Amino acid sequence: MTGIRGLSVFISDIRNCQNKEQERLRVDKELGNIRTCFKNEKVLTPYKKKKYVWKMLYIYVLGYDVDFGHMEPVSLISAPKYPEKQVGYIVTSCLLNENHDFLRLAINMVRNDIIGRNETFQCLALTLVGNIGGREFAESLAPDVQKLIISSSCRPLVRKKAVLCLLRLFRKNQDVVNVDGWADRMAQLLDERDLGVLTSAMSLLVALVSNNHEAYRSCLSKCVKILERLARNQDVPQEYTYYGIPSPWLQVKTMRALQYFPTIEDPSTRRSIFEVLQRILMGTDVVKNVNKNNASHAVLFEALSLVMHLDAEKEMMSQCVALLGKFISVREPNIRYLGLENMTRMLMVTDVQDIIKKHQAQIVTSLKDPDISIRRRALDLLYGMCDVSNAKDIVEELLQYLSTSEFAMREELSLKAAILAEKFAPDLSWYVDVILQLIDKAGDFVSDDIWFRVVQFVTNNEDLQPYAAAKAREYLDKPAIHETMVKVSAYILGEYGHLLARRPGCNPRDMFSIIQEKLPTVSISTIPILLSTYAKILMHCRPPDLELQNQIWTVFKKYESCIDVEIQQRAVEYFELSKKGAALADVLAEMPKFPERQSSLIKKAEDAEDTADQSAIKLRAQQQPSNALVLADPQPVNGRPPPVKVPSMSGSLQDNELAAQPHSHPNGTLSKLEPQAPSADLLNDLLGPLAIEAPPGGMPTDDDHDTIGAEGILDTAIVPVGEQTHTVEPIGNIAERFHALCLKDSGVLYEDPYIQIGVKAEWRGHHGRLVLFLGNKSTSPLTSVHALILPPVHLKMELSLVPETIPPRAQVQCPVEVMNIRPSRDVAVLDFSYKFGTNMVSVKLRLPAVLTKFLQPIQLTAEEFFPQWRSLSGPPLKLQEVIRGVRQFPLPEMANMFNNFRVTICPGLDPNPNNLVASTTFYSESTRAMLCLVRVETDPADRTQLRITVASEDPTLTFELKEYIKEQLIVVPSGRAPTPALPAPVPGPVAQPLSPAVAENDPGALLTGLL
Repeated sequence: MTGIRGLSVFISDIRNCQNKEQERLRVDKELGNIRTCFKNEKVLTPYKKKKYVWKMLYIYVLGYDVDFGHMEPVSLISAPKYPEKQVGYIVTSCLLNENHDFLRLAINMVRNDIIGRNETFQCLALTLVGNIGGREFAESLAPDVQKLIISSSCRPLVRKKAVLCLLRLFRKNQDVVNVDGWADRMAQLLDERDLGVLTSAMSLLVALVSNNHEAYRSCLSKCVKILERLARNQDVPQEYTYYGIPSPWLQVKTMRALQYFPTIEDPSTRRSIFEVLQRILMGTDVVKNVNKNNASHAVLFEALSLVMHLDAEKEMMSQCVALLGKFISVREPNIRYLGLENMTRMLMVTDVQDIIKKHQAQIVTSLKDPDISIRRRALDLLYGMCDVSNAKDIVEELLQYLSTSEFAMREELSLKAAILAEKFAPDLSWYVDVILQLIDKAGDFVSDDIWFRVVQFVTNNEDLQPYAAAKAREYLDKPAIHETMVKVSAYILGEYGHLLARRPGCNPRDMFSIIQEKLPTVSISTIPILLSTYAKILMHCRPPDLELQNQIWTVFKKYESCIDVEIQQRAVEYFELSKKGAALADVLAEMPKFPERQSSLIKKAEDAEDTADQSAIKLRAQQQPSNALVLADPQPVNGRPPPVKVPSMSGSLQDNELAAQPHSHPNGTLSKLEPQAPSADLLNDLLGPLAIEAPPGGMPTDDDHDTIGAEGILDTAIVPVGEQTHTVEPIGNIAERFHALCLKDSGVLYEDPYIQIGVKAEWRGHHGRLVLFLGNKSTSPLTSVHALILPPVHLKMELSLVPETIPPRAQVQCPVEVMNIRPSRDVAVLDFSYKFGTNMVSVKLRLPAVLTKFLQPIQLTAEEFFPQWRSLSGPPLKLQEVIRGVRQFPLPEMANMFNNFRVTICPGLDPNPNNLVASTTFYSESTRAMLCLVRVETDPADRTQLRITVASEDPTLTFELKEYIKEQLIVVPSGRAPTPALPAPVPGPVAQPLSPAVAENDPGALLTGLL
């Protein structure tokens, strides 16, 4: 096997491999053969070396590492014959980069070819330098490359490559191009008739004027003449005409170069440019040929940028907007995207906003486009074009779109809707309506800043307070509302609920009752707000209502022994203050008005706004060797650490919006304090704009506050190492954090004095994506970081690479891909460990990829529900069980719990008001979409027991879902396993009668199933 035939046979062998393993074995065999031949230099002729180097390149192109033999292609560069020299240049360009040590050895060989008289060798050398030339090449070869450019004896092919080579060297070291000497030469280059050289020269000019436009002012008129030559005279050879368009690449580069110069004042020059631009605008339209569209639109959109840069007359601007209006209505998604993006840029130009508003309907239609990138551009455009005249329409469209938008857009969407409502509100009551709708539809994606702001407006406007209180009361009537809505409603009713005393259903007792229904479902961070609300309700209750007072005192006493310090202190102090009668009104007086200040929402939106180019630059800058993304804190200023946000303390409000929430005074009494000094917000600091809400508490029992989970699983273990003097204890209850994340998709999974692990998740069908936020809270690095996921057999989980070190005050994002194979209640475990100083911390955490995450709510009508219910006649597809030891809570609260499980309550299907009927759809790889039906029958006389019936077409799913719901309903004493429920005999009567069957002809009787 000799000569190039050996390479052909090797390629054939690779193509004939049946699988990847055979291919790898064949490649390893060939690499061993090549390595052996390279060691025996006596028999290694240039011809054989060329053959083996070609094989190395082919293996490298296949994706295999070639970590030897790099010197062989470098040595071929000095070969006297073209075939060997060509191989040397090509393979060196592919295998080596500008920082490779061997490349320094080739500088002199490359220089000899550049200054030689062989044009073929010159082209090979210039191509190599133009591709991988670095700073050392720039310092050594720039003068020789410049001589080739200005040489009159060089053919255009060589000069073209020399110009591109100089562009590469200039980017690596700007000092290699002398401004004083090259300004005139650059102008001479633009007189070149050969379009290949001219296109390369224009690329060089763009780089030069972006660095120093004044030095190349003489090139401006030359650029205008080039545009006239291309667009007006069309003096272009046929080989440079692309689908009838004269050299579109050169047109784009020329117009881009003109945008680096200041606005042109010379009338004749402006007239010439605008004539060319007018011709481009008039001659561009959408045709069926995709290639022609791409070329013509590239020229058009660059022309639009130049029109905006030159601050053209309103007539031309109007023409540009009209043209873009056509583009955003075509079917081709790429054209629609470019039309929306450029129309957004047109908003920066004055006097065109009114013209853009004419296309508002089409822009709103783009919000429903299947392509998310088009939806993002449409959102940016609507946000930018909004003013007082169209604010109501745009905000209503955004609110309507919010219900169907994907998770990736909801945070930005809700933020922009809130800002537009604030900036352009025709009246403040409309603003309150919008914010409350926003919280209701997208609670998980509404930042705390938004509801802080609405409370500030309500506090500062007395006329608005009764209206806001009435709206808050309306939302609390809903059976299932987001926790953020509970916060804002409770806060407003606590402050201004007494203004509604004369309205039906708004007396103190009614308000306490409706808020108390929400208390078991909220997290620990919300409970202090509700306690403050109770205290204020009690304060405004005149004359005193003893029954209401006893009910509120019962709540206070319940939380006097709470493990959370702030909840405990508030409960104790409110209870003592409420005994003092009128003194309570002095301490809990109405909140004072907030000082007027600019909204922090606007700055937050400005920080989040990026153009497409900026986003691409940021993405490239943030690329890391692994999939994990490390974000460091800002550098200290004047030797002091950067300021941090005040944490959203349990029940308190951040200082930049709502500062004067009652806090505990050091002497044991409550008083209104000025904004507190910033303290470390463990989540806001580390996660920044992706900050996750404080950990929700799920539905804990009174005693469930231990570190060991209620299921008996040890969630954390601290391993002492070396001279450890203390034990690292977790902050907060890990079991409660896990249960809270089972009900929502973002929160804190684990926290100790050194690290905080947050979770943000998105679930679609049987697929899910978790992002673990590993935040280093300390000022020292965390080392020996190790994370391993131990998934159960029913889940496929893939964790991206976690860096071994987390820098001080930095955050790492680690995505986890999840796929559900079949129904099961088993949970995945994250085995996480790190080292801080001499402390080696190891912790095992359950991940909230539980059964209910793969449910999709669906609400069925009677016509849809009953046929499915009848078709599932009995075990194992329909299972029924009587559960005793159930937590006692009202039926609406139980309905809210099912909604949190992604199981939708279907109202009106069961005529018995003490029963609940629900439906959902389960997704897994084995079952795909599977309908699940649930019925819960409660006994009004004994709330500690109920009967549950679950039905589906998969027996495993039926059993697992029934058991999961049962686990959530049973009271679990702290540190003990759940008490198993007693199964109901099937069929046959239950031990204690539950809801009786309804009349024989009532369709609800069909639900009795196996009773």
